[in-house]
Amino acid sequence: MTKLNQKFFLGANSADGFISHFSDSYIPGTWRAFIIKGGPGSGKSSFMKYIAAKAEDRGYTVILTPCSSDPDSLDGVIIEELKTVLLDGTAPHIVEPSLPGACENIINLGEFWNSEKLFSNAEKIKETAQRNSKLHKTVSAYLSAAGELMFDNLKISRLYTDRSAALKLAKRMAHKYLPERNGGVGEEFVRFIGGTTPKGIVAFSRTVTDFYKNIVVIEDKFGAASNEIMRYLRAAAKQGGYDVITLKNPFLPSELTDHILIPELSLAFVTENEYIKFSADLRRIHARRFTDNGAMKEYRARMLFNRRVSRELLLGAIYTLNKAKKVHDELESYYINAMDFGALTEFAEDFAEKIL
Repeated sequence: MTKLNQKFFLGANSADGFISHFSDSYIPGTWRAFIIKGGPGSGKSSFMKYIAAKAEDRGYTVILTPCSSDPDSLDGVIIEELKTVLLDGTAPHIVEPSLPGACENIINLGEFWNSEKLFSNAEKIKETAQRNSKLHKTVSAYLSAAGELMFDNLKISRLYTDRSAALKLAKRMAHKYLPERNGGVGEEFVRFIGGTTPKGIVAFSRTVTDFYKNIVVIEDKFGAASNEIMRYLRAAAKQGGYDVITLKNPFLPSELTDHILIPELSLAFVTENEYIKFSADLRRIHARRFTDNGAMKEYRARMLFNRRVSRELLLGAIYTLNKAKKVHDELESYYINAMDFGALTEFAEDFAEKIL
């Protein structure tokens, strides 16, 4: 049976451009971070998959962070018991060391490529990289336009949401689910469990349902009420000394927090909308109880238009991401042909022994 891993995205193709939380995946001074550098196709993902498999063989819990531009590829591996992360530190999610050597170490896979082979294809590599860049700019344009329409619906929803009532519920939930204890402020890790990818809108709902025992679902089409609740619960959990995993909305990350996970309590507060669904038998709170739907009727046609067009724009982004993935595969081929994978495998074996 295939082992199930928790999966998160550390970056998202959003209405605000590419948003990276790679630097939020570890705590400098407490964790070790290995930042992997190398070209497309130089074996970064395969290297991380090898280390992840070896860590699992030795009984460690491994969290996988797929690439939002290619969910079959890895951007990172988190080994919590060892407080160790491996991260793809190349664009667009460049990670700059904060404590070089003391926390972050650079792994340069360029040591295993033949520069002469790459130089002989320099013009083709440049042209292919430029095509890929142009496609990603088109993706950004689609997502920005979709985000404007989503944000318009969010603004309308906020106008008719009873914020004080949502906060009262959040306070009751904090009192019920967060046991009081003495201690300092908890740590926070910011991630995503959904995103726009070449395979469509991908959501790792099983990261919640298969790993958390206590789950409270807030059903909220637009996110106005659920965001208020999540923000309060996040602050209350951190102030109570609990470490939290804050999961941002992948479309409007600067505006919406969708989910809050508290691993120590095996507790999850999650938002359900048209892009992420959870098991039907979970307890649900319907956000419409906080909304004056009658007053919002005058905006119904506008909001329906926004939803319909934003879906079409997302489809355009997905289609273009798929084209970009094919161009990226072409780019990878030049590096694959120039790599000494035998030497890289030997290095991976030695590295696994060292850190595990």
